[in-house]
Amino acid sequence: MRKKHIISMTIFVSGMFFFNSSPVFAQDDLPYYLKDRGTGIATSMFGTYINKGEFIIYPFYEYYHDQDAEYEPKELGYGLEKEFRGHFRGHESLIFLGYGITERLAVELEAAVMTAKLDKAKDDTSNMPDKMEESGLGDVESQLRWRWREETINRPEIFGYFETVFPLQKSKKLIGTQDWEFKLGSGITKGYQWGAMTLRAAIEYDGAENKVELGEYAIEYLKRVSKLFRFCVAIEGSQDEVEFITDLQFHISPQACIKVNNAFGVTSKATDYAPEVGVLFHF
Repeated sequence: MRKKHIISMTIFVSGMFFFNSSPVFAQDDLPYYLKDRGTGIATSMFGTYINKGEFIIYPFYEYYHDQDAEYEPKELGYGLEKEFRGHFRGHESLIFLGYGITERLAVELEAAVMTAKLDKAKDDTSNMPDKMEESGLGDVESQLRWRWREETINRPEIFGYFETVFPLQKSKKLIGTQDWEFKLGSGITKGYQWGAMTLRAAIEYDGAENKVELGEYAIEYLKRVSKLFRFCVAIEGSQDEVEFITDLQFHISPQACIKVNNAFGVTSKATDYAPEVGVLFHF
């Protein structure tokens, strides 16, 4: 009987150490402006930061539902050059990899496998079929993330990023990327007693249209509520597509975090609803 008590106490003490040794949990000794986000470089994932020598693996699933998705039959290979609104659904399985090379430089890679369906609009008179469906490799992209200047009590952190999306689906129309896409962006982050704020914006080049234009922009708020839970809310947009996003982070161990993300379309051209769930691992 005594042996069982000893084993139980050992498991309990080990568990307490396990949960309190997390980089996220061990932020009590940081200055107030870093308590919500920590010391790492900002990644492209909401409320997620990476330190030197750290490796992130994030497998996740995302669903897309849009009752009035904008499309042109000509862009899908069916001649008519006119905009319509159809019913779009998509299922996507993704993997995100990140590595902190130095205290100022990190790299990322993200790849997806996707199934997408588009129902033709009732007023679409083109020869497009009533239902289109595609599956296979989705977007594959990489990023370089760098820190221009570290945050201090008086000044914000300044970071930049360069993204490349690879043209690996030239024969598909609903999924993947058909031509090279590049994105160059920058942002600032500042922590306060009430949370951390981030502003960012980018310009992008679309090889299919051969033009440079304003890309993704966002304002984000991140708050560490407890040692086990953080949340992020954001407004993110690209051109006239704007979404409201919530990202909940449940830190179940020093190396694992459950992320539950929901994106809601604010403007008519944005996807109506896109939930995401996955487990993010830090090593």
